[in-house]
Amino acid sequence: MRMGLAFSAGLLLERPGRAIAGAFPQFYITQIRYRGGQWDPNPQFTDALIEELELRTSIDAYRERRIITLTEPELFSCPFLYVAGKYEFDPWTSQEREALRRYLTFGGFLLAEDVMGIKGFGFDAAFRREMKQVFPTSEMKRLPPDHSAFQSFYLINTIGGRQKINAYLEGVTIDNWTPVIYSQNDLSGAWSKDRSGKWLYECVPGGEAQRLAAFKLGINIIVYSLTSDYKKDLVHHPFIKRRQNL
Repeated sequence: MRMGLAFSAGLLLERPGRAIAGAFPQFYITQIRYRGGQWDPNPQFTDALIEELELRTSIDAYRERRIITLTEPELFSCPFLYVAGKYEFDPWTSQEREALRRYLTFGGFLLAEDVMGIKGFGFDAAFRREMKQVFPTSEMKRLPPDHSAFQSFYLINTIGGRQKINAYLEGVTIDNWTPVIYSQNDLSGAWSKDRSGKWLYECVPGGEAQRLAAFKLGINIIVYSLTSDYKKDLVHHPFIKRRQNL
């Protein structure tokens, strides 16, 4: 059994399968740079998300994202990987796929986003192709409504984002842990602000309620990435329900 430590909400929590990098003194988001396509469609998404994360939880986080390629050794020190795009990108090399497989198998986490949201086209087609190569025996499937990612901090019943493409998230699950979560609703577009603090994009069709849902989901995904199932027990639900009005 692989044993590791995950850092969340000021606590060190032991969990099987989280053997990657021990205890992280601060949380940060690391974005994957790839060849072809458009690897950085929403470069201004981190500030508002991290601000809300620190406001609503006790997670200490860097606002500045880091950027990495899949073959850099620093990959295995990253608590949270993020990859996004609009268009089809070049196939990853066997070395890149193996590095990502090892990272995710030994406790890493990846949030992926198709910000265009067209099924079977562009980034969606390319990302599904790569997941089949990285995890040939583990299919990407819809996450059930009772998945821990929807209960890790808030009780989530609405999938927000800049656009409303899917009323669900997808993911790759291995041994009750989901190291890959995939959205086509452009969460990062809903989180993006310009330098003056104004939202870069409207959220359609649901407006600001849809944006708030995107922030709550983002916080849940981050908490899930660091703690997995520690709040799945129903004893936590009264406390989580209180947060629904925050």
